[in-house]
Amino acid sequence: MSTAEATTAISMNALEPIDHDGLNNLAEKGKANPENVVTLKARTVCEGKFRNLTYVRDLDAHVIDEPPHLLGDDTAPNPSEAALASLGACLSVGMHANAIDRGITLTKLELSLEGDINVTAVWGVGDTDKSKRLGFTDIRVKVDLEGDASEEELKELVAHADFWSPVANTMRNPVNVAVEKA
Repeated sequence: MSTAEATTAISMNALEPIDHDGLNNLAEKGKANPENVVTLKARTVCEGKFRNLTYVRDLDAHVIDEPPHLLGDDTAPNPSEAALASLGACLSVGMHANAIDRGITLTKLELSLEGDINVTAVWGVGDTDKSKRLGFTDIRVKVDLEGDASEEELKELVAHADFWSPVANTMRNPVNVAVEKA
């Protein structure tokens, strides 16, 4: 395959890119105001059983449910699966943005995630030994990434996105969480 044929094959299979100028503008805003913090909001409404509707901005409801073995109706991911999905999407966004910034054309970007979680506390009505570690104990992410860059460049892209991922860092670092009755 000639270089021109390879370039055409990559451009035909390339993931749709984001706006590079828009990305640069966002980057400049961040550099100009490095202490800027925004507040994200969501509202969750229990529809019945374990089916919950979460509303973000003006988007349609994001549905969360539980699988049958956890007494749900299996209509949507459960909260922990949604956390994995959020991590995967955040890492993917970071990899795609940084590929665009570096002039790398991606042709494949797929993440497989799995996490180990002890569910024996059953939301606080099962084994409630206070020494039990709650939440994920281990999360593994495998990234299947292809594009017009060397293997070393693609590995560095993955590491860079992982380092700067807001969701990955939320999971890695302590976060102040306040839950109280309104």
